[in-house]
Amino acid sequence: MPATTTYPVTHILGFPRIGRERALKWALERHWRGEIDADALQHAAREVRAESRQWFRGAGVERPACGDFTFYDGMADLCLLFGQAPDRFGDLPNDIASLFALARGKPSEQGSLAPLAMTKWFDTNYHYLVPELDATRPFRLDADRLLTEIRESLADDPASKPVLIGPLTFLWLSAGVSREERLRRAPELADAYATLLSEIAALGAEWVQLDEPILGLDLPADWLAAFEPVYHRLKTPGLRLLLASYFSPIEGRLALLASLPVDGLHVDVSAGDDLDALADRLPAFKVLSAGVLDGRSIWRADLPALLDRLEPLYERLGERLWLAPSCSLLHLPLDAGEETDLPPALAANLSFARQKLDELALLARGLAEGREAIAHEIEATTEARLRLEALDGRQDTVRREQLARSLTEKPARARPYAERATAQRARLNLPTLPTTTIGSFPQTDAIRATRRAHRRGEIDTTAYEQAMREAIADTIREQESLGLDLLVHGEPERNDMVEYFGQQLEGFAFTRAGWVQSYGSRCVKPPIIWGDVVRPRPLTVDWSTYAQSLTDRPVKGMLTGPVTMLSWSFVRDDLSREEVAYQLAAVLREEVADLSAAGIAAVQVDEPAFREGLPLRRAGWDGYLDWAVRAFRFATAVAPDDVQIHTHMCYSEFNDIIDAIAGLDADVITIETTRSNMKLLDAFAEFEYPNEIGPGVWDIHSPLVPSVEEMVDRLRLALDKVPVERLWVNPDCGLKTRGWEEVRAALQNLVAAAVDLRRDYGRE
Repeated sequence: MPATTTYPVTHILGFPRIGRERALKWALERHWRGEIDADALQHAAREVRAESRQWFRGAGVERPACGDFTFYDGMADLCLLFGQAPDRFGDLPNDIASLFALARGKPSEQGSLAPLAMTKWFDTNYHYLVPELDATRPFRLDADRLLTEIRESLADDPASKPVLIGPLTFLWLSAGVSREERLRRAPELADAYATLLSEIAALGAEWVQLDEPILGLDLPADWLAAFEPVYHRLKTPGLRLLLASYFSPIEGRLALLASLPVDGLHVDVSAGDDLDALADRLPAFKVLSAGVLDGRSIWRADLPALLDRLEPLYERLGERLWLAPSCSLLHLPLDAGEETDLPPALAANLSFARQKLDELALLARGLAEGREAIAHEIEATTEARLRLEALDGRQDTVRREQLARSLTEKPARARPYAERATAQRARLNLPTLPTTTIGSFPQTDAIRATRRAHRRGEIDTTAYEQAMREAIADTIREQESLGLDLLVHGEPERNDMVEYFGQQLEGFAFTRAGWVQSYGSRCVKPPIIWGDVVRPRPLTVDWSTYAQSLTDRPVKGMLTGPVTMLSWSFVRDDLSREEVAYQLAAVLREEVADLSAAGIAAVQVDEPAFREGLPLRRAGWDGYLDWAVRAFRFATAVAPDDVQIHTHMCYSEFNDIIDAIAGLDADVITIETTRSNMKLLDAFAEFEYPNEIGPGVWDIHSPLVPSVEEMVDRLRLALDKVPVERLWVNPDCGLKTRGWEEVRAALQNLVAAAVDLRRDYGRE
């Protein structure tokens, strides 16, 4: 009999959980509105998971992930799993109502209970909820909800692989107690994990994946040393453990990881891990999982190049070689097959989550049967790439040369902040503690319906623009009535802070169903940057000047910054991110110049993704920060002295990059500080940040409306750190996702809080 061909094991680390057509999003929001009960919500979730398992089977994924599903966020799920809900919530059971309380806050007789803080998951645009640990609160396992989901998957496919965030990553990313105290509690948490693993083993699972992406960070020595004793505690009879690291290379840690008491190691090959070095150090009984498909890239894999790397490794390791995406496919849209409206040359080069499953199967087949077995697919991939490179607009040599010449000197405003501030105050004539918002106002059903009707051709452009002007006029009147000082036009014409701009620029393309979860039910649809970026005409000038014509108060122009447009797009893979950032900065520079010439006295250039783009290892920070700061300054340095440049950043830590934040030289920076109760402001105070700051006093991601007293208390904390002359009063973020009723109530309180404090400071 001929020998049986052995194929490498294929598996995934996680999968999008929003479902087709964002099924989970709509179910969540219906549940929050009281339209469906918890049972109906659970039914919708089971349908999403069941369909995903069908796709895994269809693609031949041998070890599909399970247990990675969540109704909001996996870190918050772990809080409930191990009994770590903050004391202010009382004794919460591990159910979805408790999860939503941690995520969205909760009303109480004593006032609103603040939700957990939210921040970015490593260098992605996914947001996680930050656990608040307490040194006296024991870890207590309550696993029924998770075990039910795992049992469901194992019943469908006994080879399913439960996925958990690892204990040391959970502790590192938590807050509430010092980092030293968190590490001290690692043995206790490991014991709770060990109990959980025993219960998972009892269900029949063969493998469990433990994600420890902190291995890609510059960890202190004591945290690295903790891995061995912690993982010794996790050894579970009858269960094999796969330790997964991703987003960054594990360079310098091969000896440690090879010696850990686990049965397999997953590494992110797309981030640069050396597979040969790993194979040399890995004991002969351990599996090496190669994350060869970039789990954050929408582009089709270069199959011949990957096979060049994998073939020698497969000869050495055989069935000990597993193939996987680099990380969870959570960070990708679901299915490129839905994108029937894109240019064929572009669509043929896309690979979303479902296509990554198929690419895994192709790689496994190519290794097991030889390249000739997938020769047709290799040829199709190569031809598709050639068609993309030949598209008009892929490369504008003249514009690239012009941009290179413009960047030969470091961009800077004409005069320093102190001199600009005098000119800006004279022009804007704002009170002490000026009030403003971050930009967007509620996107009502009527606004969305009008935009859909225009997109479908049901109304013409004249009717659409008239409807948007009416919405802008309503927003201006509302702000004047509320007493805000620096107004915005409300952005009714914008579907998204990146897509809106990309739709007016050359070099961008837009998907129909390319949604990616950002947090909870919030999904974004990143555009695709496939060609050189060019601004054929002004982007926002007409809307801004129209809004300014309606009021005597100043109105901010609103732009999205170059780093955020870069980070929140799927970016071409044939240019460096730095080069693309400069192209984006160049078109924004043209827009800032046009807004200034049109009489707009303040322009906000939002950079909420500035921190997100920071490399996970400090060795790469200086290079990134140099070009990220340069791109922002290139975009804004053209503004005259009396035009006030604002920027906004949210859900980021600033302590270790505060020099770069100051280097942006924005006249005003607004930041999210409510969930940290102004603690995020510490970095600006300790650094003695020289320009103006607006620390948010209203958490717009919670449906709770803070009282005047709550806002005054937060502003008093801010005034301990920022001089009153340089302090602004504003929400944490834009108001697009909130309703008008709560927006009016919260902004009334915000203005009242500013007025109260002006009296205290004699600045009425």
